[in-house]
Amino acid sequence: MTAEPNVIGLPSATRVCLLVVDALGWEALAAHADLAPFLHRAARPDALDAAFPTTTAASLGAIGTGRPAGVHGLTGATVALPDRTRPMNVLAWKLHGVGPRVHLDATVVPEVFQPIPTVFERAAAAGLRPVAVGPSKHAGSGLSRAIIRGAMQIEADTPADLVTLTLGALAAAERRLVYAYHGGLDRVGHIHGVNSPHWRRELARIDALVARLAHELPDATLLVVTGDHGMVDVPRARQVEVSDHPELMEGVRVLAGEPRCRHVHAEPGAASSVLAAWGSQLGAVAAVVSREEAMEADWYGPHVPDRVRGRIGDVLAVATDAIAIVQKHVDPQQRELVGHHGALTDTERLVPLAVVA
Repeated sequence: MTAEPNVIGLPSATRVCLLVVDALGWEALAAHADLAPFLHRAARPDALDAAFPTTTAASLGAIGTGRPAGVHGLTGATVALPDRTRPMNVLAWKLHGVGPRVHLDATVVPEVFQPIPTVFERAAAAGLRPVAVGPSKHAGSGLSRAIIRGAMQIEADTPADLVTLTLGALAAAERRLVYAYHGGLDRVGHIHGVNSPHWRRELARIDALVARLAHELPDATLLVVTGDHGMVDVPRARQVEVSDHPELMEGVRVLAGEPRCRHVHAEPGAASSVLAAWGSQLGAVAAVVSREEAMEADWYGPHVPDRVRGRIGDVLAVATDAIAIVQKHVDPQQRELVGHHGALTDTERLVPLAVVA
């Protein structure tokens, strides 16, 4: 469709629909092929590697820009800001945690915070009219301005509307790029857990939705379905409550990220002691590394510009076991969740690539 590199070898087409199913992991799909036979048959034999951290903001940022989190700068579900003691919730584009509900669209301008031209802007410049179909709460949001700007946003708040409006957008032009987003599996997995009856029913419904979408595609349309990350269940007994270990917050300015990938931002001069404390407490169940070590390992890609460097914690704690690092006094909802993601396990990192031409 455009001069963009075709790094995953997709067939050429004049119309392309990319459907992102939030939290559709490769391992979960393979383990439940009976519930999702259409997706399982359409999936390529090799998984894709989702962006690190394996969380929606970072992965959708990678999809929307074609760049890793170290370049687009959405480095976690919550991100520390230089002039705030509370991090920014990237999905909501507002301050996270206890305190006033401060929306940040005007002060943390999305187009400045994430300045890389999006895929949709590049498609528009090539003469296409890209469209994004998703929940009304996403339309015009800070996150949408950061990662899907350049696309005309169409609001779809039910699965039926998602299919109908996606098909309509595809049929409206001979050359078209349509991005569609489905968030149900992530929501159900967080609340009830992967492989719960609720999750299994949702996966089956999504498979039926994809099958209908595929069968009703206009001619010369390529349908691509993938996830932004997988998900793991964390028993309540395996939650690490930060307030139970006060040494973890000594010398800490801001705790950001998410329960399975924590960004620990230290007070000036305290990074070494913070690294030692977190390593001593959590080293057996998490990879506890410095910012420099994470960057040397290319976790955020081979190059991290200065504007992004400070959004990565001085210390990172990335779960290697079934744990979640939570703060009941900051985000009590986290303690109620069963499913989590964000770390580097294969279950969280690998996502399917289903292609229907």
